[in-house]
Amino acid sequence: MGYPHSAHPEGNKTTGTEMVQITALSVSETVRVDTRRVGDIVSELGETTAQNVIGLALEQLATALMATDQAIRQDDLGAAVGHADRLARLAWQIGLISLAGVAMDLGSCADRRDLASLAAVRARLMRVGNRSLTEIWERAGIG
Repeated sequence: MGYPHSAHPEGNKTTGTEMVQITALSVSETVRVDTRRVGDIVSELGETTAQNVIGLALEQLATALMATDQAIRQDDLGAAVGHADRLARLAWQIGLISLAGVAMDLGSCADRRDLASLAAVRARLMRVGNRSLTEIWERAGIG
C-alpha cells in the first residue's frame, strides 16, 4: 500500500515507487417524501392542476436551493438563514420531509455561525435537495 510522503511509516523516505491509493466513497442519501401530502395535493386540485402547482413549487425550491448555496459561498450567513427558511417551508408544503429537515439544520448552523458544521450540512443539503427534486418530479408525473 502506498503512503503519502508525510504518512510513510518510515518517515519521509522515498523509493520512487510509492503510490497513493484513493478510495472513492459514495454518499447515498435516503430521501423521505410524504406521499400522503402529495396525494392530498392531487386530490384537492385534480391531477392537471396539481402537476402545475407542484411544478411551480419545484422551480421555487430549486431557486431557493441555489440561493442558499450562493449565500454561503459569498459568506452571507444572514441571507443563507433566510433562504434556508424559505426552502424548508416550501419543501414541507409539498411533502419533502428530508429536504425540509436539512434546510432547517443548515439555517441553524448558519445562524450560530458554526462554519465546520455548515460546510458538512451544505454538502448534504445539495445532495438531498437534488434527490428530493428528482423524486417528487417523478412521483408527480411532471415532465
